[in-house]
Amino acid sequence: MENKDKTLQVKWYVASTQSGQENTVRNNILKRLESSEKAETVLRLIVAEIEEEVLNAKNETVIKKRNLYPGYIFLEMEMSDEMWFLIRNTPGVTGFIGSSGRGAKPFPVDYEDIEPILKRLGYVDKKMYERYKINDYVRIIDGPFVGTEGQIIEIDKETGTVKIETTFFGRVSVTEINFALIEKVVF
Repeated sequence: MENKDKTLQVKWYVASTQSGQENTVRNNILKRLESSEKAETVLRLIVAEIEEEVLNAKNETVIKKRNLYPGYIFLEMEMSDEMWFLIRNTPGVTGFIGSSGRGAKPFPVDYEDIEPILKRLGYVDKKMYERYKINDYVRIIDGPFVGTEGQIIEIDKETGTVKIETTFFGRVSVTEINFALIEKVVF
């Protein structure tokens, strides 16, 4: 993440858009970045879409994309005056979360708030593993065990799985689950 002579100060930001226009806005931003000297300061630009199986009118299973956060796009970037101007003046961008308006740059979103979104979309990186340790309490955020809480007893970075000690039907049980499907429980 080097930018010629300095290290990037990359954070996560959330831009608001007109609902249903998230991909159009994403493409507009990408086009504007192509002509910008600061294009390399935007590392990721994400529309939070997942694919789901649904039944159509003919009772056939089809795969459809669903936006988890309509009206928002997520940007991992270094905020500068130039980038602030470029993004907020892109057609379809209606603002930034954490900006009071009147030219005030937005506050970045805490990584802990972005992490569950990234995991749900399948983006798991080394930085995420650093936040979890044996004995941490976690909650399963998707799949058949959604909402179940337990304590981490093993983390396998190679396979991307964790073993969690949980209680099912009054009995202690160990569940192996994909790392992307957990979030920390904050007491």
